[in-house]
Amino acid sequence: MSIIVNVDVMMAKRKMSSQELAEKIGITQANLSILKTGKARAIRFSTLEAICKALDCQPGDILEYRE
Repeated sequence: MSIIVNVDVMMAKRKMSSQELAEKIGITQANLSILKTGKARAIRFSTLEAICKALDCQPGDILEYRE
């Protein structure tokens, strides 16, 4: 069981670079990379909200649960 982070999918749909998204949401590219690769153990709601706002999407577009 795991949570899959689909930030890269939404970034591609919105044609947004990692650098651009990191700047818009106020985190480092290194931390964004940790999120994108699924290595993050947690995400703040404020960060999730900022990602959703920047990518014009819902949390369910970014986070996915798989058995």
